[in-house]
Amino acid sequence: MKEIEVTGVAFKPAGKIYDFLSCGIEAKHGEHVVVETEKGEDIAAVILSPRPMVIKNMDDMKKVIRKATDEDYVRRAKNIEEEPAAFAECKELVVKHELDMKLLKAEYTLDRSKLTFFFTSDGRVDFRALVRDLARVFRTRIEMRQVGVRDATKMLGGFGLCGKEFCCSTFLRKFDNISIKMAKDQNLILNPTKISGVCGRLMCCLLYEKESYAGIIDENGNTAKIEFAQGKAEDEGGNI
Repeated sequence: MKEIEVTGVAFKPAGKIYDFLSCGIEAKHGEHVVVETEKGEDIAAVILSPRPMVIKNMDDMKKVIRKATDEDYVRRAKNIEEEPAAFAECKELVVKHELDMKLLKAEYTLDRSKLTFFFTSDGRVDFRALVRDLARVFRTRIEMRQVGVRDATKMLGGFGLCGKEFCCSTFLRKFDNISIKMAKDQNLILNPTKISGVCGRLMCCLLYEKESYAGIIDENGNTAKIEFAQGKAEDEGGNI
């Protein structure tokens, strides 16, 4: 094990934070850097500035290459501009090959060494012929990445029942396990249409008040008495 300086970055807004070897590059929170990935060079936002960390296996770590330059921003803008055309081409080929999959997004790496297509499907998809056609059209490495319904919703964005943008696409960096018990403890009506998100899964926000309700519900599911400086109180409704 060795202590070395690492930088935490995210590739998408509210995306998962990944640690990369800082390599002496002092990048501050909010700045962008170019990093090496398994897919090729890509651009990412700095979330955690360089900090010391004990690394068990250096072989698993990738490096920060440089701070993003004006040229990098131009390249990224060009990639984003061309991704819809790549998406449309792939969609046509999906229909041609009669594949049971829903295409979500096309995404180039910064250096265009790989083009990734994200999709959802209820089962496994044999897309080998599709990949060959795509490689022939775009002359780069092709990756077909299947994602779950929660990741798909996070990727596409939208608005929830509350009228606000999805939590997952604005600030949630990871998905927690949500159980029906959380809704029961909060005395919510167990109507699937009321407690499920657009993704069809239980809403992530059921977790937000879990600890507050845990303080007034005892292990048997009964309303517990709470002690205050002025005396004991009991919440009759259990609605915080």
